[in-house]
Amino acid sequence: MHAVHITRHGDPSVLDWVELPDPEPGPGELLLRPLGVSVNHLDLWVRRGMPGMPIELPRIPGCDGVAEVVAHGEGVSAPAIGSRVVMEPGFTGADADPECDHLEADYGIRGEHGDGFDAQLVVLPAHYVFPLPDGIDPLQAAAVPLVFLTAWGMLHFRAGLGAGEQVLVLAGASGVGSAAIQLARVAGARVFATAGSEAKRELCRELGAEHVFDHYDPEWPRQVRDRARGGCDVVVEHVGPATWKGSMRALARNGRLVTCGGTTGPKVDLTLPHLFIKNQSILGSTMGPRASLPRIFELVDRGEIRPVVDRVLPMSEVRRAHELLEEGLVLGKLVLDPTR
Repeated sequence: MHAVHITRHGDPSVLDWVELPDPEPGPGELLLRPLGVSVNHLDLWVRRGMPGMPIELPRIPGCDGVAEVVAHGEGVSAPAIGSRVVMEPGFTGADADPECDHLEADYGIRGEHGDGFDAQLVVLPAHYVFPLPDGIDPLQAAAVPLVFLTAWGMLHFRAGLGAGEQVLVLAGASGVGSAAIQLARVAGARVFATAGSEAKRELCRELGAEHVFDHYDPEWPRQVRDRARGGCDVVVEHVGPATWKGSMRALARNGRLVTCGGTTGPKVDLTLPHLFIKNQSILGSTMGPRASLPRIFELVDRGEIRPVVDRVLPMSEVRRAHELLEEGLVLGKLVLDPTR
């Protein structure tokens, strides 16, 4: 088989499309043929290297995707050979509660804490897949798991979003942002968003954002507060230092800012009196409970939410995919097709 291989950290040139031995499923495992694997910012961080968080190399990246079942390992009889399944991005002990498994100390993410899915064949424990609904295209479905699970964890598990609340989604045309806009809308919230170009702002409006602001305009926090009558109850933040001050200014009294990352850096400034005088909360969030994934795909199957796929590239063009994402030229998600 061929797979994407990282043997050293660096720019996209360190991504190699190499031939490796075909894997064999062991007891309790499935041999899977990926049909589509999405590209996430986490893939960029794994490739570059993360200070203080060593990643064992070589590494096959790829956090989430959809596959066809090729063979069963010992003790496995389902899903059926030839059926299509969703490959879950997270993993932990087999006895972890699926309603809060992402809180376990040993929780890991495919492609970061172990080899991922950027390959023509993958072996995975059978309990980390579930059937893909028949009506969903696998290349579209590949863009769902990681970003929608992340957004679900932020909005529902951490922020406790309620119907009628006001939500601001930073970088709403990104993978996590486009998922958060839709999940907030489905939950009955009033949704605002920011984006850096008119094409991205139009996408946010199509997905359900009532007002969309240019986050390169220094006045956007005031504009949000004016439209939201004093600020938003929940702010979905994953950009980091480039938007942090504005995000805090747009947060209402008693509001909750929830963050899952920092694409522009790891450190932000915080003015403590503004935080405690207004009774505000800052919440960290990583991924979400695996029990939510089938629920998310039910919403996709019913047409209530949808993956946003900018384009599909052959997996052999993974370097180009990383370049596009780093240059901010992606609306929603990129998907890699290992069959091309």
